[in-house]
Amino acid sequence: MEDSCFTRIQGKEIYRLNFAYDDIKEAEVLIDECARQVRRRPENSVLTLTIVSKGKFDVALVDKLKVLTKGNSPYVRRAAVVGISGMYKVVISAISIFSKRDFKLFDSQDDAVRYLLED
Repeated sequence: MEDSCFTRIQGKEIYRLNFAYDDIKEAEVLIDECARQVRRRPENSVLTLTIVSKGKFDVALVDKLKVLTKGNSPYVRRAAVVGISGMYKVVISAISIFSKRDFKLFDSQDDAVRYLLED
């Protein structure tokens, strides 16, 4: 499955970002693609599902994520994140505060998708 793509689930389009990478450069490519795809959509229309399965965060990557989330903010209606544990919750919290966006954290993709489909 593609790392970054729109997919249709129960008639709703969800932007799925599979945030799994071996080095920071791969993560930067994923972030740039997410920005391109999401910002092409109408404001307040995008549902995002971010799946974090592997990779590490450094200061530069966290800064890039902050810029991404702030820039995507006008376009995103709801955001769900799966796979965050431990100290990465602190990273997500910092990004959420900076971007003034609310990310709902889930333990399973099924729960995250159910949340995104609520309306």
